[in-house]
Amino acid sequence: MSQKRKSDASGAGVSKKSRTITLKTNVDIIKRCERGEKMINIANALGMNRLTVGTILKDKEHIMQHVKGSVLMHFTIISKKRGSVIAEMEKLLSVWLEDQHQYHMPISLNLIQRKALSLFLNIKAKHGESVAEETFTAGHGWFHRYKARSNLRNIQVFNVDETGIYWEKMPDRTYIAKEEKTMPGFKASKDRLILLLGGNAAGDCKLKPLLVYHSKNPKALKGVVKASLPVVWKANPKAWMTRVLFEDWFFHNFVPDVEKNCNNKNQPFKILLVLDNAPGHPSYLDDFHANIKVVYLPPNTTSVLQPMDQGVMASFKEYYLRRTFTQAVKETEGESGVTLREFWKNYIYKAIKNIDASWREVKTSNMNGVWKKLCPQFANDFKGFTENVDSVANNLVELGKQLHLEMEEDDVHELMECHTQELTNENLMELESDRVQEEVAEEEQEAEEPKKFNSKQLDEDFSMIEKALASFEPQDPNIERFTKVCAAVHNAIACYKIIYEEKKR
Repeated sequence: MSQKRKSDASGAGVSKKSRTITLKTNVDIIKRCERGEKMINIANALGMNRLTVGTILKDKEHIMQHVKGSVLMHFTIISKKRGSVIAEMEKLLSVWLEDQHQYHMPISLNLIQRKALSLFLNIKAKHGESVAEETFTAGHGWFHRYKARSNLRNIQVFNVDETGIYWEKMPDRTYIAKEEKTMPGFKASKDRLILLLGGNAAGDCKLKPLLVYHSKNPKALKGVVKASLPVVWKANPKAWMTRVLFEDWFFHNFVPDVEKNCNNKNQPFKILLVLDNAPGHPSYLDDFHANIKVVYLPPNTTSVLQPMDQGVMASFKEYYLRRTFTQAVKETEGESGVTLREFWKNYIYKAIKNIDASWREVKTSNMNGVWKKLCPQFANDFKGFTENVDSVANNLVELGKQLHLEMEEDDVHELMECHTQELTNENLMELESDRVQEEVAEEEQEAEEPKKFNSKQLDEDFSMIEKALASFEPQDPNIERFTKVCAAVHNAIACYKIIYEEKKR
C-alpha cells in the first residue's frame, strides 16, 4: 500500500521542495472547482498535490476576501508556511486584543500593527531556520483583512474644545491700538468670537469650525447665505457657548458629519466623543444617540489632558495672526492702498475665510500627536510641532515692520495670551452696549437679496481666466506642467460653468 500511495503522489507531480502559489492560481482553482471539475483533475493539470487543492478550497472565503482588497493580483503571493506562521500570530493577537478590551484599554491601528509585528518576529525566531525566508510587514492591507476575519469593531475617537479670538485685536503698543483707546464707544479690539474646533485621534478628519458671534446678522455678511460659510455660524448675545448651542451643533452638525466620514471610509458608525466639563457642555449627551458614546474628562484637567489644548489651538491662532497680518500688508501697500483702520472695517467676513484657511493649515500629524498625553498609543511617533511659536512670532514681527507697527516678539506672545483671558467688567458693559446698538440697526435695515450670479459678468470672468492661462503658456517650457495647470483650473471652475449654462438657458 505504501508503494501505491507513493505511485499516486508521484503521479500528481508533487515535489518535496517547498513552493509558493500565486493568488491568481488560487482563484483559478476555485473557479475550476465551481465549474464542476474534480479536485484530482485540477491537481494533475496544475502539477499539484490533491491535498493542497483541498486546502485551498477550504480557505475559499479568505482567499476571495483577499482578492477584493488586492490591486495587483498577479503579483500577490501566498506561501503555505508563511500563512501558518501568520495564522499563529493572529491567534495570539486576538487573545491580546481581548485582554486589552477587558481592561478597557483604547487601541489604535499603529499599536495593533506594532504588536502584530513583534509577535511575528517572536514566532519566527521560535521556528528557526525553517521559516527564515518568511517576511511580514503588518501593513494596512493585512490589517483590513484581519479585521474582516476577526470581526473587529473600529471606534473613531473625537475631541472638541472652545477657544476665544479677538479677531481684530492688535498689540497694545501699535499706533492703531493707542488711537483706539482715545475714541468713545465700543472698541473693535474688544470684539470677540468663540470657536469650537476639533477632530479625530487619527488626525484625518477635522470638523467644520463652529463660530459663535454676538450678532446674528452683522453688516459685513449682508447678502451672504450663512449655510454656505466655511464655518457653522451661530449667535449669542455674549458670544458664549451655551448648552443650547452645543446641543444644536451636536445633533445637526457633529452627528451627520462623523457619520458621513465613517461611510466614506467604509467604517462602522461607532464614535467616542471626549469633552471637558465646561458649563456649556450638556451632561446628558451620552443618552441621545445609540452610536455615539460621550465621556467627560475629570475637572481641572483641560490644560493637562484635553488634546485640542495641547498645541492645536495655539498653532491655529498663530496661523490666523500670520494670515491676517499678511493680508493687512498686501492691502495697505502703495499709494492707492487703504489705511490700516479701513482694513479692519467690516473685517469679520475676511476673518471667517482666514479662520477656515488657518484651520486647514493645521497638519494631520499635529492633530494626531496632541493625543500623546491622554492616549499615548494613539500618537504615531509624534516628533513635535513642525513650526513653533517663536518662528511664527519672528515672522509676525517682520510683517509688523512692513505695516510700520512698533512690534517685538513679546508683543506677539502677549497678543496670543490675551485670547485666553476672561472679559473684564468694562469689556462686558461695552459688549452689551454694542450688541443693543447692532440689534436696533438690524431691525431698521432693509432686507437685502442674497448674492447672485450674472451671466454677462460670468462671461467676462471666464474670458479673464482664459487670458491669464494663455499668458503662462509662452513662458512655460514644460508643456505637460502647463496642461495639468489648465486642466486643474478648468476642473475647479466647472461648478461655475454649470451655473453659467443654466443662466444662458
